[in-house]
Amino acid sequence: MSVQDLEQFQLHEIPALGRLYLSAAGNAARSKLTSSASTQTLPAARHTVTNARVDLDRLTDFQRLVLRSAQDTLPSGYVHTFAFPVAMSVMAREDFPLPLLGMVHLRNHVTHLRPIHYTEPLSVTAWAENLAGHRAGTQVELVAEVRSGTELVWTGRSVYLAKGVFLPRIDRPQARTEREDFTPPLPTAQWRLGADAGRNYAKVSGDFNPIHLSSLSAKALGMKRSIAHGMYLASRVVAEAGPALPEPFEWSIEFESPVFLPATVSVRISDAGAPGDMAGTTFTGWNQRSRRRHFHGWARPL
Repeated sequence: MSVQDLEQFQLHEIPALGRLYLSAAGNAARSKLTSSASTQTLPAARHTVTNARVDLDRLTDFQRLVLRSAQDTLPSGYVHTFAFPVAMSVMAREDFPLPLLGMVHLRNHVTHLRPIHYTEPLSVTAWAENLAGHRAGTQVELVAEVRSGTELVWTGRSVYLAKGVFLPRIDRPQARTEREDFTPPLPTAQWRLGADAGRNYAKVSGDFNPIHLSSLSAKALGMKRSIAHGMYLASRVVAEAGPALPEPFEWSIEFESPVFLPATVSVRISDAGAPGDMAGTTFTGWNQRSRRRHFHGWARPL
């Protein structure tokens, strides 16, 4: 089924993430009470919000949190937080085959097509595709498109994993994919993240997923402690790596291991090519003590 064949659902406004999490919790409770088999397919639906406005106070708080100076155009990571509730409304549907609560963020790819002024009314469309097996469960891709009028200005593709959820008719890889050996390089920065880092990001993004808020709520969903939001890490590293890039640009990030809070994250941001050739940057974040890599990716001009 192509994207054009998906049924269109018009939302009146950007959904509140807190309500979506409550809805997801209700759906999870109902699924435990029913003996019927859960659906094995993704909803054939696109969710859209039109002419939505950016909250200037939230934007300013976001810019301060990811160490960007205040400006009139939207950081690429902020656009994700703006569009994310529409994508999450797809995952919170009763006919979505995977549990929303406890979903693990695996990777992102974003195309930022031009500067977006905070006063522009924006439309967001989101849908799910590519339900697939994973050695640790089942993964799915959420796609979001942001438009100003009819002009496409930003697209994002996020991959999430429902850990421990194996749908009967979804094949999964039998062999574990070998990761490349990682030798920590010299860091260019050290990020010191407090136990409240998840709560602080939740306040500016609206993403109050329990796995990020406290050790108690994270343990209830199978984590040993609360973990940093993947999009906080992505937004911060792209904000630090991206100022030298012209717009349009694109960036990609893959998350390899969670950042358990509190934490110190070693970060290296490097030119991808020779100085001045506009090849973009690469970035890596890791735990200096355990030598485990948390994330890696790149940002480059289109």
